[in-house]
Amino acid sequence: MRLKNFLIVVKDIEKAKKFYHDLFGLEVILDNDGNVILMEGLVLQAEKYWKEFLGRDVIVKNNSSELYFEEPNIEAFIEKLKSLYPETEFVNELMTHSWGQKVVRFYDSDGNLIEVGTPM
Repeated sequence: MRLKNFLIVVKDIEKAKKFYHDLFGLEVILDNDGNVILMEGLVLQAEKYWKEFLGRDVIVKNNSSELYFEEPNIEAFIEKLKSLYPETEFVNELMTHSWGQKVVRFYDSDGNLIEVGTPM
C-alpha cells in the first residue's frame, strides 16, 4: 500500500487552482466537477461536496495539519506571495529555526495551513 493523494477542502475550486498554480507551479492533472487533482498529489475538494459526503461542517484554520513546500530562495517566494496575494494571513513571518532552516507559515484563502521552508 502507498499514500496516493492528500486532500484539502476549498470554497472556490477555480480560485484555489489559481493560487496553487501561481505560487507553487502545481498543474491540474484531472478536473472533475468539484474535485481537482494537482501535481504532487494535492487534491482540491469543493466544500459543498465535502460537507455532503461527511455530513459535518468544515472547521476552518483547525491547525491540525499543514502543507509543506521547500524553496531555496524563500525571500523571493515571500515577495511573490505578498505581491500576488497581499491579503494573505501569516501565522509567522520569515523565521529561522535553531537548526538553521528558514520557514514561513500562512493560510490559503480557505484556512489551510501552509509552510514553506528552505531545503535541509
